[in-house]
Amino acid sequence: MTTTNAQSWWQQNVPTALAEHDWCFTHVRDRIDLGAWQAFTRDLPRDPYVERRWKRMSWLALDEQGRMKSLGECPMAQGGQYNDAESMADKLRWYPALEQDFLARPDVRAFVEAWAGLWGLGANEPILMQITGVRGSGELDPLQGQGIHADGCRYLSIMVLDRHNVSGAESVLYADRKGQNLLADQVMVPGDVLHLRDDRLFHGAKALRQEDPAQPYERFIIIINSSFVDGFQNRMLRRHFPEAVIHEHIA
Repeated sequence: MTTTNAQSWWQQNVPTALAEHDWCFTHVRDRIDLGAWQAFTRDLPRDPYVERRWKRMSWLALDEQGRMKSLGECPMAQGGQYNDAESMADKLRWYPALEQDFLARPDVRAFVEAWAGLWGLGANEPILMQITGVRGSGELDPLQGQGIHADGCRYLSIMVLDRHNVSGAESVLYADRKGQNLLADQVMVPGDVLHLRDDRLFHGAKALRQEDPAQPYERFIIIINSSFVDGFQNRMLRRHFPEAVIHEHIA
């Protein structure tokens, strides 16, 4: 998939909005089998580092022909300047990989390849893709301590995968970390995607509540990001993927 074709995979306004504003909302409901993707939330393992969270993640990249490939295992590593949560900051976090049946899906491969093309990524640049989310009852901070934050990368997209018996959990976007300059405040439904330049903007999510208190809730998202500016993460990527392309000027 060439960069031109990858950009045309998205709605027409997406490349222009990113170029002009560094963020945009879009959706992929006409591009993927959303129901099939949602099925992969059922067997997610519990997150060993964060209570009431479930998670898988994989490190991916494009090959020389622009096709998605798996890189192998590397921990998630977020320095304290990018993550305020004690359970996550300055720790090496290991998670089970995304299921092979998921990664082998043609619409998943097309999504990753088009996402990489949208941001102009080349071969062997590490891409982190996660399925993560929460289940339970009562009110919950879906970010569980991270607050208004950046993820420590240049290119970041968040897609709501599933949302059941949930009110709130609005996605918010700011020009500043203190949250004084609000750019967006929107409830995202399954299939919605928020693209943003993570090195220029800050994001978060509001509290999540049960609509029906007699039934549990769940909310799952896909996070995909690349071109890391967090030196802690880049050190781990160099150690585990010696052939990967790490941009030294942002390490």
